[in-house]
Amino acid sequence: MKFLIDENLSDKLVARLDAAYPGTKHVKQVDLSSHADTDLWELAKKDGYIILTQDDDFVELSMMRGAPPKVIHLAMGNHTTKEWLAIIQSNAVAVSYFAADPDTGLLVLR
Repeated sequence: MKFLIDENLSDKLVARLDAAYPGTKHVKQVDLSSHADTDLWELAKKDGYIILTQDDDFVELSMMRGAPPKVIHLAMGNHTTKEWLAIIQSNAVAVSYFAADPDTGLLVLR
């Protein structure tokens, strides 16, 4: 399992998440900063990423298009990188089950 981290989250998360989720990338690393959400969607779908985002638009895309790719929506306002890391780590079991479930395309963490 690997994440494609949307631009609304810090690229510093990559280094902190890569050990647990090898292959994780930020949109900056794949030259998709300021691109349309559909461009990120297509890359994630093609390369097997789970989109990690705060952006409600990805929730809508997930509802309209279904998976893949899967989307993890961090629906809890703004946090520091350290806080986001703690939130993701504290939900590691839910994230793991979500990633393994072929019938679920959206995980909302509140």
